[in-house]
Amino acid sequence: MKHASALPRRPLSGVSSSADGLAVPIDFAAKYGAGLHLGVSLGGGGLYFVAWQIAYLSKLASMGIDLGGAQRVVGTSAGSVVAAIIEAGHLTRFEREVSVLGKVPKLLGALAPAAKFSPSQQHALDIFVAADHADPDLIKSIGHAALAATAPKPSVMSRNVGLMLASVKWPSSALHTTCVDAHTGERCVVTADASARLTRAVAASSAVPGIFSPQPIGDRRCMDGGVSGSGVHTDLLAGCERVVVLSLSDGSAAPLGGMTIAPGSIERELDALRASGSEVYFRVPESVDLTRLMDPTAVPDALAMGRRQAEADAESLRAFIA
Repeated sequence: MKHASALPRRPLSGVSSSADGLAVPIDFAAKYGAGLHLGVSLGGGGLYFVAWQIAYLSKLASMGIDLGGAQRVVGTSAGSVVAAIIEAGHLTRFEREVSVLGKVPKLLGALAPAAKFSPSQQHALDIFVAADHADPDLIKSIGHAALAATAPKPSVMSRNVGLMLASVKWPSSALHTTCVDAHTGERCVVTADASARLTRAVAASSAVPGIFSPQPIGDRRCMDGGVSGSGVHTDLLAGCERVVVLSLSDGSAAPLGGMTIAPGSIERELDALRASGSEVYFRVPESVDLTRLMDPTAVPDALAMGRRQAEADAESLRAFIA
């Protein structure tokens, strides 16, 4: 097997449409991943999906399958936290901490509070949750509501992210986090080349409208990367030989759409990724309760599920990334 950690890294470059180099159009035809052998996309899904991904990836690593060695690792929302953790080599440490915190929900909840919201917070969250498409005007309206919401100060979330990551330095050029400019609605991609701290980039990617305030990234104020019509942003890997995608859902359980994800959009995105020439290994949790994504008490079940699925997938995934 060609071990992933031995592969050369190559950052996204030459594709930005903005002066600050952050705004990157969603475009599968651009084949942003061309020339790469292995890419990984880690999608969004709250505390629940952080726990599932950490357990899944940690179990794989214990069996000799290290996806953190991919040439490009794209993290969105919850996936940006996990992507930063694995690129920094802190996977085992973080899984241990999440396992302990999962037994003390109050402590885990303090890192990602999701209790009572002000009316302005609830308004922004409601617009986001009800959004069944990703038209630019709708994305901008969500962003403007997020900017107006009286959510905790941006520094609060950035500090909490720092506690999880235990690092403020970019771990590698392979790490690419996604977010959305709350004012313009542009999809932004933040890498080690950007003038942004790692904690800010991850906090921006995870800033769910209404729950958290948009984060300052340069002169922008950026919100959750999932407010874009995609929770996985696989276009950033289009053209890559082999792509592993960990997604909260395959879309089959959400026929009406929501959170800017239109019905059938996940299937269409994967079809476009395959059409770009990429082989795809796609995995979702066995089951998901969408009402408990930010519920700390759901973490133990997510951890157990992730480990179980990783053990079942290990040999097929080993062969896939070879």
